[in-house]
Amino acid sequence: MTSLILILVVTLFFHGLVFRTKSLLSGRQGPGLLQPIKDIWRQLRKGAVFSDTSTIIFRIAPGIYFASVLTAVLCVPFGGIPGLISFPGDFVFFAYALALGKFFMIVAAMDTGSSFEGMGASREAHFSMLAEPAFFTIMGSLALFTGQLSFRDIFASLHFSSSFSIAMGLLAAMILLILAMIENSRMPVDDPRTHLELTMVHEVMILDNSGFDLGLILFTTNLKFALFGALAANLFINTFPLFISIPLFLAVEAIFAIAIGTVESFVARFRMGRNPQFIFTITSYALVVFLFVLFITGRSS
Repeated sequence: MTSLILILVVTLFFHGLVFRTKSLLSGRQGPGLLQPIKDIWRQLRKGAVFSDTSTIIFRIAPGIYFASVLTAVLCVPFGGIPGLISFPGDFVFFAYALALGKFFMIVAAMDTGSSFEGMGASREAHFSMLAEPAFFTIMGSLALFTGQLSFRDIFASLHFSSSFSIAMGLLAAMILLILAMIENSRMPVDDPRTHLELTMVHEVMILDNSGFDLGLILFTTNLKFALFGALAANLFINTFPLFISIPLFLAVEAIFAIAIGTVESFVARFRMGRNPQFIFTITSYALVVFLFVLFITGRSS
């Protein structure tokens, strides 16, 4: 319950901090921290408009997308405190809960009958397939390092006592940062500020969504970013008492958001043909973490 409350609180400020970082780095004042959530609230109070060519799939997809991400949030622990859903192998359930929501968003984009949205859905499915091995390699490496199989036990058993283990933890946090950007189709994979047919991924998938449905999708995107930030925070907070770990959790989430804003400010968007190569490279970084684990645990021989 602790992680759920903290993630929901962070969700209110996460995108605001990303946008504020990008504004300051470009010499502008930018919107307030709560402006993105105010925009979402305005959308949530509107009615949705549906195309005559769409079916019930298009109408239920935003709700399933939100429910799947919220279910994944319930799996996330807070240091040694388990999430509301906790069992051995729960990180596999976590990954495929997210995949279920993404599947319905992809099918909903195709349900509109628009070749434009179908193009974005195809790219989203392709990029997700390439990113999935990196997540499982990271979690499998941490499971091997700790000898545990659940989120709670893995994070509770993490102790970075050497330079190699600290490097492993920082590399794992960096991979989670890049995975969060890929999962939400952000820079350098996609630029949400543009509406160019040749470059769009996530934005083109939701062009037919409006009102409440659009607000729910945008809020879920914020929630997913905070979710991956929570996983990164859990790498470092387990050895501290609660009155220190909560501020540390919020600090890591803030650093996570600032890092995303910094990357989006200084890293150019890749050409679409380079995205698969970039995404698959993340798996190579995850394999480096795996090699760190083999070396630290003495299993490399």
